[in-house]
Amino acid sequence: MKKSILKVHPDDNVVVALRDLTKAEVVELDGKTYTIAEDIQAKHKFPETALEPGDSIFMYGVLVGKAQTHIPAGARISTANVKHASTGFQLGQRRTDWKVPDTSKFEGRTFMGYHRSDGSVGTANHWLVIPLVFCENRNVDVLKESLLDELGFARPKKYNQFAKQLKQLYSSGRSVQEILNVQFQEDEQLARIERLFSNIDGVKFITHEGGCGGTRQDAQALCGLFAGYATHSNVCGVTVLSLGCQNAQVAMLEEEIAKRMPNFDKPLYILEQQKVGSETELISQALKKTFAGLMIANQNERKPAPISKLCIGLECGGSDGFSGISANPAIGYTSDLLVACGGSVILSEFPELCGVEQEMSDRCVDETKANRFIEIMRRYAQRAKESGSGFDMNPSPGNIKDGLITDAIKSAGAAKKGGTSPVTDVLDYPEKVTKPGLNLLCTPGNDVESTTAEVAAGANIVLFTTGLGTPTGNPVAPVLKLSSNTKLYEKMKDIIDINTGTIIEGEETIEQAGERILDYVIKVASGEVVAKSVKNGQEDFIPWKRGVSL
Repeated sequence: MKKSILKVHPDDNVVVALRDLTKAEVVELDGKTYTIAEDIQAKHKFPETALEPGDSIFMYGVLVGKAQTHIPAGARISTANVKHASTGFQLGQRRTDWKVPDTSKFEGRTFMGYHRSDGSVGTANHWLVIPLVFCENRNVDVLKESLLDELGFARPKKYNQFAKQLKQLYSSGRSVQEILNVQFQEDEQLARIERLFSNIDGVKFITHEGGCGGTRQDAQALCGLFAGYATHSNVCGVTVLSLGCQNAQVAMLEEEIAKRMPNFDKPLYILEQQKVGSETELISQALKKTFAGLMIANQNERKPAPISKLCIGLECGGSDGFSGISANPAIGYTSDLLVACGGSVILSEFPELCGVEQEMSDRCVDETKANRFIEIMRRYAQRAKESGSGFDMNPSPGNIKDGLITDAIKSAGAAKKGGTSPVTDVLDYPEKVTKPGLNLLCTPGNDVESTTAEVAAGANIVLFTTGLGTPTGNPVAPVLKLSSNTKLYEKMKDIIDINTGTIIEGEETIEQAGERILDYVIKVASGEVVAKSVKNGQEDFIPWKRGVSL
């Protein structure tokens, strides 16, 4: 049965509107009635009892804000009457006991993946072309133009056909209004492209704006990031273009690769333009070597692998007031299921753990890891303050409009993505996952920077929750989008893979949704289902410079 309101945690003193509420309306929850003091949109919150300036506001069982004015019972809390507040944190007792979920439905489950020599298993088989410095971006683009069509990896040019149709209508004398009334219709024949290499899922061309001109630390981090992609289970080989004189040196990349995979044995072709000479020679060598590498990589076929070989990145973007009570806890349960099955998950976006630091540090399996998490969080927060910012400035205008009015409210809901299992490791950017279980990875809250880092850390699938709609993806890992509400799912079916609005509507529990999500993940990992981000060619990639990004 669908409820009108929800109290997330017994210790909370605010209640969430699950639908639009009108002034003077009386709503009931667990035998208690509330009179609504003003119109309140779905996703927003109201206090159970009147609040005075300085009173604490609790949600998800933690401090999320302080009242700044008198707030009547049943009135909407907003940025006008509430300010961000959160509790401090320190090294505490280990709290690693957790309720291990029933995994009987997933016992013996496998997915069809690409096995690598280091024991990892990919959910895809991609060749990667990367520049060590922005000076090589054009040459990467030349390679892209030369290879994609010939190999059958070019995306269908459906919008080119639509533009051609509009051109023809204009030439025939149609009016502006007639042009605006034309409806786009997709030609299914355009999607039927035959690939030359049947066991290669794609050749991915990455460009960026770094590699030189910044700090040596930025160059080292960039090489570490690329090393994470080169050693990634979804990558079968790499072509690297280097100018030669940049900060991000070839030796630096090789050193970072060796850190992550000492016995690296994938095809790796490095071409340095200042050594090779002419552009013609550089491009022709890159084409020959890439083609030869693809011939080798194409010999690898999908084979069964246990789901313990899955490493799932947990991400959110365009969050709303329902994210923390539907999509995030749903993938949190998926996370717990996978951890219980021996797999790995990655929770990142450290600015969005503000206010739940004590819980996360207490869940670390030992004090060394807890201390590392605390130290990284404090250092990051201090850098934000020194630049005139702070974690409290994290919520975006879209977040605030849809009910996430303080960073602590946003963070407490975002942390639900990590489920309840112990934290087995704490990683700093751009380190790689080496342990099964829940891994904390320091990244900004920026969607693409964080997703880029999670994949470099080893995520071979990413679960990305959204309440407002975010069209993003990654070059080498499928990014599955999950809507927190059904309205978004119906509006953006072309970018949303899974709807968890069913939880808000009372159609299924968080646990049922979590199991459904893991079933879907296994199908995507096996190549049976194509993620919408892959289908749409969404391949965002942004390295994080270690300055302040929230």
